[in-house]
Amino acid sequence: MYRILLLLIIIGCSSTVPDENLSIAEHLKIGMDYLDQEEYVKAQDEFKFILSRGTGTDYGDDAQFFLAEAYFLNEQFMLSIVEYENLTRKMAFSPFFEKARFRICEAYRVESPDYYNDQSYTEKALERYIEFLDDFPESEYNQNVTESMSILRNKLAKKLYETGILYLKMDEFEPARMSFNDALDQYYDTDIIDQIHYGIIKSFVKEKNIDQAKKYWLNKGKEHIVREDLVEEIDQLFTKEQK
Repeated sequence: MYRILLLLIIIGCSSTVPDENLSIAEHLKIGMDYLDQEEYVKAQDEFKFILSRGTGTDYGDDAQFFLAEAYFLNEQFMLSIVEYENLTRKMAFSPFFEKARFRICEAYRVESPDYYNDQSYTEKALERYIEFLDDFPESEYNQNVTESMSILRNKLAKKLYETGILYLKMDEFEPARMSFNDALDQYYDTDIIDQIHYGIIKSFVKEKNIDQAKKYWLNKGKEHIVREDLVEEIDQLFTKEQK
């Protein structure tokens, strides 16, 4: 009996059954109040009720957007994407269309894991950010978009760089350079470019291909490696090999 009562209390606190006697407008007001109070599950119930009763009304796109917002603000990001997508797919003329598109990008960004994990969501976020910039070149969100894209691109570059470092540790020099060069080709504007060039030089040195290491340093390394500690390390690599 105690467990049943506890379950009923939990359900009562987390969810509500919307009053069917109230108008759609009243349900929207209640849902918005719950949203303001950060009662996200209760807000979701109200917006779902509106969508089940009034999708074709003037309140339909409001309920659809704020249902997605209730998921997003409750950190249920993948569920929020589904609901934002419902709006952008069915309600292209909604005043919430642009923000819904932006929120989809943000939801994928938040779900993007650390660089050493699978980066599918990172790549998806970048793809959606690019689409957003193409479709809304004058958007108020574009500074946020470009900053987020820079963070995501750095993460993908870091993954390729660390893959190259792992190959270096295993004395797999050609695969290491392939990873480093992939990072240079795809993420040339990221923060670790000098480290990647250094990794390529180090791979040649460890491979005992000193001439190629020096050639790379003169033709590319000097231009891109600006960190003094890395320049010093390269000098030490060459000096050590000469001895």
